[in-house]
Amino acid sequence: MKAKKIILSLAVVLVIISCATNPFTGKQTLAFVSNDQLFPSAFAQYNQVLGENKVVKGTANAEMITRVGQRIAVAAERYLNANGYEGYLNDYKWEYSLIESDQVNAWCMPGGKIAFYTGILPIADNETGIAAIMGHEVAHALANHGQQRMSAAYIQQGLAVAGNVALANNDQALGIFNQSFGVVSNVAGMLPFSRSHETEADKIGIYLMAIAGYNPDEASILWERMKANSGGQSQPEFLSTHPSNDSRIANLKSLAPHAKKEAEKYGVSTFRPLGDF
Repeated sequence: MKAKKIILSLAVVLVIISCATNPFTGKQTLAFVSNDQLFPSAFAQYNQVLGENKVVKGTANAEMITRVGQRIAVAAERYLNANGYEGYLNDYKWEYSLIESDQVNAWCMPGGKIAFYTGILPIADNETGIAAIMGHEVAHALANHGQQRMSAAYIQQGLAVAGNVALANNDQALGIFNQSFGVVSNVAGMLPFSRSHETEADKIGIYLMAIAGYNPDEASILWERMKANSGGQSQPEFLSTHPSNDSRIANLKSLAPHAKKEAEKYGVSTFRPLGDF
């Protein structure tokens, strides 16, 4: 029993000291892995992806991805500097790549390495749609969501080990624990954690696109196209890593007026045309 209390105490101390402040929300977030460790690994993975796929270069669409990405990065830096986080992006190495693929996908690695797949362009429909996607993906990196997911996974693994240690002398209880822990920890822990990141990235992203000069009203319209592309089919929200399409659409609609007010703080009161492509 004493050993179990020691393990629990050490775990609590580790969680407390392994936290960082999210500059966009002010919340304390898990940070078991430092960016000094995470960024080099992410950069290497990014280069591997580029080496294994056809990267589109020199086209109008490729140039648009870079142009939008640079504007979102500038918006992020303006926001961070205005809120007392000068130098936050010093270790970011922004890079923007358009990859030839039918995948409807885009992502941003920790540290600012961004990929868009050509399959998402028809759904984006226009440059403002690209900005909505770009803002969301960049927000994941800026809010250190990758770092937090890794940290949460370590906690999940640690709890599994602790449970096995605590129940080592009770075969029946140990069997029940091992059968149920994965499901319960995912449905009650990891999945809601992931959904909260998506909602957080939606908010940060819509603010960034507005500060970058793109109309935030288009973010919810983009997700209406995303919903149409999925055929309206999706698994129940509580079993998903993402909020439902309807939840996101409603949330983005409610956030758009706030994003416009935020943009006004940076002198942005009118927005760029949609920029069809």
